[in-house]
Amino acid sequence: MAKIVIISHYAPSLINFRGELIKTFVKLGHHVITLGPEGGFEEDLKALGAEYKQIPLERTGVNPLKDISTILFLVKILREIKPDYVLSYAIKPVIYGSLAASLAGIPNIYSMITGLGYIFTGHSIKQRAIYNLIYPMLKKALKRNKIIFFQNPDDRKLFRDLYLVSSKQKMIIINGSGVNISYFAYSPAPTQPLSFLLMARLIWDKGIGEYVQAARNLKRRYPFVDFKLLGPFDSNPKAIERSFVEQWASEGIIKYFGETKDVRPYIVNSSVFVLPSYREGTPRSVLEAMSMGRPIITTDAPGCRETVINGVNGFLVPVKDVGALEKAMEKFILQPELIPKFGLASRKIAEEKYDVNKVNKIIIEAMGL
Repeated sequence: MAKIVIISHYAPSLINFRGELIKTFVKLGHHVITLGPEGGFEEDLKALGAEYKQIPLERTGVNPLKDISTILFLVKILREIKPDYVLSYAIKPVIYGSLAASLAGIPNIYSMITGLGYIFTGHSIKQRAIYNLIYPMLKKALKRNKIIFFQNPDDRKLFRDLYLVSSKQKMIIINGSGVNISYFAYSPAPTQPLSFLLMARLIWDKGIGEYVQAARNLKRRYPFVDFKLLGPFDSNPKAIERSFVEQWASEGIIKYFGETKDVRPYIVNSSVFVLPSYREGTPRSVLEAMSMGRPIITTDAPGCRETVINGVNGFLVPVKDVGALEKAMEKFILQPELIPKFGLASRKIAEEKYDVNKVNKIIIEAMGL
């Protein structure tokens, strides 16, 4: 039996994105301890068979003094736990978790790149400054890893091109976080009334602004079509302010449903899933919608493009192209017979490629567990 520590930047993601992996580790007889920055998740993780400990990690921003304090705290807690394996995901935990695990003398260090986030997706002065600060730390941290898991080939190529990883390092591509195809069961998509759904954290980089503009244009011509938005407000530097969402809802452009622990009823009651994101690892929301049999409209961007076979289970559109997004959505309005056909194709792809059991099997075998 091995002792495994999983380090997260956001405690709910341990349940939503890593829950099946945790349960599999436990089923195999391993002792799992999870670390995250939020309090109050002890019972949720206990239900999965794991322990949970809170750590002083800020999801956003860079503060050298606080970051050094976080690394020292992680070194201390890892020396106390004495794990055999440390698995970190998301950029901050990958940096601090890998460095701390190395300092604590942990023999088996692994990381999962689940998306590149704020510092890799823009070119503002602030973003470049943070990137220049983070880059040497990330490169040093990744050198400590036995294996780095990537969720799409574009991210792996970028890390190679930026010399964040060497050609000698072992890198494995996995199909996102996977999806529980039994929990997210297939259901026929309704076409009367016809509706579109976008569910994501409310940040501009998810393409929410483009979605709303396309919805505004389409609503004038097709007032009977609903455009839905689901997801929590966020602390990201590119977060959407509540006033924007309230304005869109008051105009009758979108229906905003807030945050939920169970997205399935919202997918069931929607016809087509839309995510015009600028870049992803592999978007879990898209996998959930695919598993439940929904056509997908997403961007021809890293992490997103892997989920759609254009014209088979959905449509790919260029990033930030409102006109192309509008046309793709209109195709389903004018040809609703495409919805069940594309939805069945989505389900088939989810079963063949994104089944969480297949994804987790690759991770477990790679780690020797």
